[in-house]
Amino acid sequence: MATPDSTTFQLYSSVRYDATLRSVADNADLNHAGWNYKNSSSFYMLDFHRDRLLRAATHWGWEDAVAAVSGDEGLQRLGEVLETAVVNKNGGPNRCRITLSQDGQIGCDVSGATPTPLAGLFPPQFPAPGFMTSDNGSDDGSEDVSPLLQELRSTMGQTPYEVTVDVDKTSSSPYTHYKTTRRQMYDAARKRAGITGPELKEVLLVNSDSGVIMDGSISTVYFWRNGRWVTPPVPPKYGKESGSGGLDGTTRRWALERKLAVEEEVKADSLQHGEECWLSNGVRGYLFSKVNLQ
Repeated sequence: MATPDSTTFQLYSSVRYDATLRSVADNADLNHAGWNYKNSSSFYMLDFHRDRLLRAATHWGWEDAVAAVSGDEGLQRLGEVLETAVVNKNGGPNRCRITLSQDGQIGCDVSGATPTPLAGLFPPQFPAPGFMTSDNGSDDGSEDVSPLLQELRSTMGQTPYEVTVDVDKTSSSPYTHYKTTRRQMYDAARKRAGITGPELKEVLLVNSDSGVIMDGSISTVYFWRNGRWVTPPVPPKYGKESGSGGLDGTTRRWALERKLAVEEEVKADSLQHGEECWLSNGVRGYLFSKVNLQ
């Protein structure tokens, strides 16, 4: 049911526009890609972005918004809005910020995005800690490593994102579960962390009730625990007492469906300085990172 102040915000999702994504279609090396393997599209995981908007509109009971993005017609409508917005953008890469209003209006703003290799958009796996920072020329069995993983290491291994933990805590709410234009909690966390632009830095939000990691200010986070990668749990529908309190992310869903990670709570006080982790979002893809607690 709609909240009394539901007209004061919009739903949104940020989609990567990148002409190189068209090369993914029918590429056998990228048959795990999903939407972009099955469709010659310049938009990254477009179906998952639509699904996220639809789930959020359903949560608030926005009937016109639900109708606007439902079914094949809704997905096509979303694609048409995006195509119109990126005309004359020279193939990108760009960030397309889609907004969906309560009355079903779809908007899109376009801005520049950083280049990301296809391996960083569709990794076949997250390699175990140590692989990304190992010497590419060392005798570590690299001849058995897939070309995509070798590309990941060569392009990201020496420039990890710096991940810090917010000094304050955040309360979970529908606005931390569904992506909306109400982003004060994320903006405040970034300000406290001193993040002012697109630098290779991210800050993790901590749940004020449980002390678990929720997610990053603009990303999903993955940690190495007990021999596998894990990410904070997020239920299909919002519940105050359910999950970590973090965001229903598109790249998070993609990684879980392909078993790159599993869901597991991660206490903020369990993090170790220098430990390797991964981040992901719907524009930048998957990013090798390290925790900085100093």
